[in-house]
Amino acid sequence: MSDRNSQRDREEVFSKSVRAGKRTYFFDVKSTKSNDYYLTITESKKRQGDDGVAYYEKHKIFLYREDFQKFIDGLNEAVGHVGTLKVDAPEHHYDRERDREQDSGNTEKPSSTFTDVNFDDLG
Repeated sequence: MSDRNSQRDREEVFSKSVRAGKRTYFFDVKSTKSNDYYLTITESKKRQGDDGVAYYEKHKIFLYREDFQKFIDGLNEAVGHVGTLKVDAPEHHYDRERDREQDSGNTEKPSSTFTDVNFDDLG
């Protein structure tokens, strides 16, 4: 096996992709040279350029082991807060789903697309 393949095998430990509408999220666990682990979270969105050619816009977050619990705590708090806003949302909050429904003539309520993410297996 070449050095390049050996390094690649050492770095890639786990990968999970999640399709969510027009976005795909990639959760990749990788190892460092010192055999510590970190997580990359990548959001990928398909876009169309001015020339009509499709391309993928990607945004990546690197999350290191020592930050996992703080990240989980912050994510859980933010998701919990969003849950409270869904019930008591003020009328002046911008609602993209409502605007899309009105534009398309669809007045049905969209089904919930919330997915509970659990990072406990990584820590």
